[in-house]
This record gives sequence, C-alpha cells and structure tokens, in this order.
Amino acid sequence: MSLLSLIAALLLEQFNPLPVRNSLMAWYSRYANMLERELNAGHFRHGVLAWVIAAVLPCLLVWGIYHLLYALSPVFAWAWNVLVLYLMIGFRHFSHAFSGIAEALQAGDLMLARKLLADWTLQNTDEMESEEISKLAIEQGLIDSYRYVFGTIFWFLLLPGPTGAVLYRFASRLAVKWGEQAPNDREAFGLFAARALKAMDWVPIRLTSISFAVVGDFEDAVYCWRSQAQTWINYDYGVLLASGAGAIGIRLGESLHQDNTVKYRPELGIGDAADADYLASAVGLVWRTVVLWLVLALMFSLTHWVGG
Repeated sequence: MSLLSLIAALLLEQFNPLPVRNSLMAWYSRYANMLERELNAGHFRHGVLAWVIAAVLPCLLVWGIYHLLYALSPVFAWAWNVLVLYLMIGFRHFSHAFSGIAEALQAGDLMLARKLLADWTLQNTDEMESEEISKLAIEQGLIDSYRYVFGTIFWFLLLPGPTGAVLYRFASRLAVKWGEQAPNDREAFGLFAARALKAMDWVPIRLTSISFAVVGDFEDAVYCWRSQAQTWINYDYGVLLASGAGAIGIRLGESLHQDNTVKYRPELGIGDAADADYLASAVGLVWRTVVLWLVLALMFSLTHWVGG
C-alpha cells in the first residue's frame, strides 16, 4: 500500500501541484507561532513540550484517522495515505523555481533570474552574476529535493500510515521556526526542535547522498563527500551538496557577491563551473534518484510479499 500511495501522490503532485505557499503549511506556521507565544518561557523543557504538541499530536490524529478508515475499507485508508502524502511532499516546490531560473538565464534576463532566486531562497541576489545564480540555485535545489522529497519519503515508508511524512515535514518546519533562534544556548526554547530534526536527518540525508552517487558519477561523488563535506558550515548539508556536486560533475560553494561584499565559501564538487545548463542536470539527478528509490521500494515490497 505504501508504494502505491507514494506513486499516486507523486503523479498527483506533478499534474496538480500545490501552490508554493501551501495553505496547510501556512496554517501550521500560525499554529506553531501560537504555541511559541503560549509556552516559550526560555527553557529547554518548554521547547520539548511544545514540540510534542506541535509535531506528535498531529501525527496521532493522522494515524487515528488512517486506522478508522482502514477498518471501513483498505481503499479508504489508501486514499487517506495519498491525500496526506500529496499535501506533505513537494517535488514541484523546487523544480518550478529551477525551471523559471533556467529559462531566465538562457534568455539572458539576469534581472528576472535574480528575482526568482531571491523569492525562492530569501537571500539578497542583486549583485550576483549568471554563474553565481546557477550554483546557488543548484545548492538550494539539492537541499529542497532532500527536505521536500527524500526525507519525507524515507519517514513515510518507515512509519505506519502517513504519520512519518507528517512528522518529518512538521519537524522540519519547527526546526526552522524555533531551532534557529539560539543554537548556542543550551536552554533555548528551540534547541530540542533543532536536535530532533538533526537526529531525524542523519540516516536519510546519507541515503540520499549515496543515491546521488549511484545514479551519477560514483567515484567523484564519494571523493567529494569524503574530502569536502566537513568544510561546509552545516556538515549534513555538506555531505548532501558535495555528493550531489560530484555526481553531476560541477563545482558549488566558492565565492558569492552579496550584500556589497564577497562572501567566501568552501569549494564543493569537482569539474566545471555551474551554469544554466547544469540546472537541468541537477533536476535529472533528482529524478533518477526518485526512480531508484521507487525501484528499491518495489523490490523490498516484493521480497516482503514473497517472504510473507
């Protein structure tokens, strides 16, 4: 049931994508803001309580509805799986932005490409040239592909019903809203949210990176992962970006013209400088990885069915 739900949700999301500003996630952000106002007294334990209310309780509700529908008919439970996963997954969240930026760069419309990238990443892009726009778009695209697709799929397949997808997406949102407030404060309200997401990311982000290597240039991806990931400010993202860049055969990181200065960043990847043509290569890498995961899920399902 999980594999069929996943395929159906991916197809539905391709043919009828949700708006980038997902109204469900917008509502959830307001809910998280309300919990923070009511429960944030500046202590770690309050953050734990708020996280349980914000992330775990919705999962219990989703799980309860799933089992109620399953008791009525497995078809109803399957439809619930598809609906929830459709609301949680977001392949078009980044592929749409990718396409717009690539078209603008190929048309020579640097101003439009800058605007689209700024709207997507919420960063200042006014001083960036074509190569910088391309590599920042690829970096954001690889991260978003993990956050909205592979991380969500991993937890969906791991936990019963659609609860894993809900837990991961909500945990991701809470880590952004609460976990970035005071990362060095051991008593910070959002510290647990940041730690929870880091723990949830450990396995799937590495599986995604390995998958990039398998469907891309394996040797370069593994080399870049082992030699470059630790230089990135966020090691987990360093693993993802280094393996992705190596798999494609491009260089990410490096300097950016931003905020009236040059920001120097470690080099990730090996090969050519990023340009508009490599945006399509990055999307292709993500699609091949999605297919790989579906094939592996199918093989696992068949093995379980034959063994059972």
